[in-house]
Amino acid sequence: MNKLQNIGYPIYFNNALTKLAGFIKGGDYSRFFILTDENTGKHCLPLLREHLKDFDNYDLIEINAGEESKNIDFCIGIWKMLIDFGADRQSLLINLGGGVISDLGGFAASTFKRGIDFVHVPTTLLSQVDASVGGKTGIDLENIKNIIGTFTQPKAVFIEHEFLQSLPPRQILSGLAEMLKHGLIADAAYWNRLRSSNLQKPSAELVYHSVEIKNDVVIADPTEKGIRKSLNYGHTIGHAIETYSLMNDENPLTHGEAIAAGMICEAKLSAVKIGLSNDELEEITEVIMGLYPKYNLNKDCYETLYSIMLKDKKNQKGRINASLLNRIGQCRIDNICTEEELYASLDYYLSL
Repeated sequence: MNKLQNIGYPIYFNNALTKLAGFIKGGDYSRFFILTDENTGKHCLPLLREHLKDFDNYDLIEINAGEESKNIDFCIGIWKMLIDFGADRQSLLINLGGGVISDLGGFAASTFKRGIDFVHVPTTLLSQVDASVGGKTGIDLENIKNIIGTFTQPKAVFIEHEFLQSLPPRQILSGLAEMLKHGLIADAAYWNRLRSSNLQKPSAELVYHSVEIKNDVVIADPTEKGIRKSLNYGHTIGHAIETYSLMNDENPLTHGEAIAAGMICEAKLSAVKIGLSNDELEEITEVIMGLYPKYNLNKDCYETLYSIMLKDKKNQKGRINASLLNRIGQCRIDNICTEEELYASLDYYLSL
C-alpha cells in the first residue's frame, strides 16, 4: 500500500508528506505556492509546514471554504495572486484541501500561462477517494456544477491519512458516498466489505482500495469516452439535488449527501430500465438510508431538478444520459432516461 501509478504520475500513501518534500526538491521549481481555504489553513497546513521546514521559496493563497468559491471570480483571484507573487512557468501549485480546492486549483494551474505544474494533497475523505485522482479540473457556472474545466493530470497526488482525523462525521459521510459508489459500480466484494466496516472511521486500506478502483477506471479511459462514465453513477440526479440545495437551503447538502440520494434514485432507474433485481434495489436503499438523512424533496421541485439535469455535461443530443447498475458490482453506461422515468425515480425516494 505504498503508491499507485496513474497516467504519468504517482499517487503516494505511506509517508506522503515526506515524499512531497522530496518531490519538490527534485522538481527544480523556481517557486511554489500552497492553495488552501480557511479550514485547511487552520487544521492541515501546520502539519504540511512541518515537512517543508527546509523551504523558504513559497507563498500561501487562501480562499473561502465551500462550493460557493468554485467559480470564475475566485479563479481570477488565484491568477492575480500568482501574478503578484511572481509565478512563472517553472512554478508549482500545491492544492491542499478538499474537492473544491482540487477542482479549482487544478483548473487555475492548468490555464495559468497555458499551464503550470500542480499536485494535490487531499485533506478530506471525498477528495482523497474522488476529486484528487483522475485529472478532472473545473469550476461551476450559474449553478451548473463543473461545467467549465479541463482534463489535466497533476504531477503527483499525496494522500495523508492523518488529515482525516480532524474531519467532522458529516464530512466523513460525504466521502463515504463515493466509496460506496465504487463498490456498486465495480466491486461487489468491496461493497460488502464496506457494509460490515466501521464507516465512521474508514481505514487507510479502504481508502486505498477506493482510490485503486477509480485509478483503474481512469487509466482505461482518461477522457471519459467510455467506461469512465460509470463513475457518474448517482450523479445525474445527485448533482441536480446538490445544485437545488445550494440554491435554496440555508445549510446545503454536502456532495456526498446529494449523491447518496441520487444513488437511490438511480438504483430505482436501474431496476426499471436494465434489470437490477428488487432484492439488490432494496439492499442499496437500506444501506444508504441507514447512513444518510433523507432530504426533504417534494414534487413541486421536480421541474426545477429536471431543468438542472438538462444542463448536465453528460447528456447526449439534449437527452439525459445516466450510468446505471445491472447488478451490484457491475455498471452499464449510456442509458437515456425520459422525464417520466426520472420523476418516477424521485417518487421512489419520496416514498421511503
